[in-house]
Amino acid sequence: MGCCSEPTSGWVYPTALLSLYGFFANCRAAEPFLTPYLIGPNKNISEEVVTNYLFPIWTYSYLAFLFPVFLLTDFLRHKPLIVVQGLFLVTNYTLLCFAPGLLAMILLQINYAVVTSTEVAYFSYIYSVIPVEKYQRATGYLRSAMLSGYTFGASLGQVLISVAGLDLFYINTITLGIVIVAFLISLWLPMPQRSMFFKGKKAAARGCHSQQETQTEASRPGQSVMDKGGCGSGKEKMESHRGEGWCSRENLASAGHLLWRSFRESYSSRHLIYWSVWWSLATAGYVQVFNYIQLMWDHIEPSATSSIYNGGVEAACSLVGAAAAFAVGHVKVAWSVWGELALGLFSAVGTGAVFLMALTANIWICYAGYVIFKSCYMLLITITTFQIASNLSMECYALTFGINTFVALALQTAMTVIVVDEAALGLDIVTQFLIYGSYYAVISALFLIRGAYTACVNHHRPPGTEHEVMDYSGEVIHADRL
Repeated sequence: MGCCSEPTSGWVYPTALLSLYGFFANCRAAEPFLTPYLIGPNKNISEEVVTNYLFPIWTYSYLAFLFPVFLLTDFLRHKPLIVVQGLFLVTNYTLLCFAPGLLAMILLQINYAVVTSTEVAYFSYIYSVIPVEKYQRATGYLRSAMLSGYTFGASLGQVLISVAGLDLFYINTITLGIVIVAFLISLWLPMPQRSMFFKGKKAAARGCHSQQETQTEASRPGQSVMDKGGCGSGKEKMESHRGEGWCSRENLASAGHLLWRSFRESYSSRHLIYWSVWWSLATAGYVQVFNYIQLMWDHIEPSATSSIYNGGVEAACSLVGAAAAFAVGHVKVAWSVWGELALGLFSAVGTGAVFLMALTANIWICYAGYVIFKSCYMLLITITTFQIASNLSMECYALTFGINTFVALALQTAMTVIVVDEAALGLDIVTQFLIYGSYYAVISALFLIRGAYTACVNHHRPPGTEHEVMDYSGEVIHADRL
């Protein structure tokens, strides 16, 4: 964890290294075949237990871990949590490969909840080490790296099954080797030079005083936020840590105060609230579909008696999503005018795709519906992430990311408890997908109405006030503006 602890100037090195980590961490050849592996002869767990018992454990564990992990991410300054994610990925596939029994698979779900909860460190790390004007490009690169890794991994898994006829156990061992590489890469990430919230009372006061200046200086080409430290000079940093530990009462009180200010400021703009609402609502539905799509495929065409192409399908939709995410980094659109309408339109397309998956009896039509659904979500979440990040200070963005993810997970947990869990309705997979489609229909209707209203209002706005009202994307909102 101490590797490469000194700051590296510029934004290219940390972006490239984190992209490389994202590629290998998501290059999981076995993941598209998790359900066939669990219900097949390797683990021999029934489909009902997997659907209504095992998978909900991940959801509940994820909800329990998310907020503590968010605070730890800032307290430890991002990198240690990325290293933890890489380590738990290794543990995840070690359990899948070598641990027998239902208890081991329960531990697997809890272990994987740690992996997913630490994703907040992956996405917020880069914004703590690069200049603000590089946010859009870096966001596109990181999303593309993740999706490219998932595409390559899914393609590799499909080739090994369809061409080489390899058993799923050996595909899991290959994936284990790949995630070990990701873990090793995480050790070489540069360490951010400051914490966002846990930085002591004096440092926080100085940081608030000089934040505007820091943002201005960071916008100069070739200069990274990591180099500036974002909190004054090196002398100030030394003073902030001298005589008061990070766990001191003063530091914790200062962190709580800054968290509250950042919360108020993050949601003071109605435009950012709309983006955040879509993020939370859509992510809850997307994760639910993603978690149970393999069970839907197995319902339509059982993997025990048919050839499975889960990897090929995941590779296709991830490739489309990666291309869309990369393109977002180079597209100039007045998102303040057309953004909400785009959210509504593409969510409507996703709604149709979910209903298509639920109602068809043809596996290839179901595959196509999933490709459409996932591609739409990946396009919109990349746009949403950039829009929120580029309009907030680093502190506010990190908090917004954590809150939006927590709300999404809370909604997903509610759906799991009511719809999936055997203790409640315990519905069959087709009925579940009809509910998920209806859920997405509500999201698309809300944003189509709001988007059409916003577009009409801005279309009829007098030319003299158009730039003032529409171009909110050029302003960075700081936590100290209150």
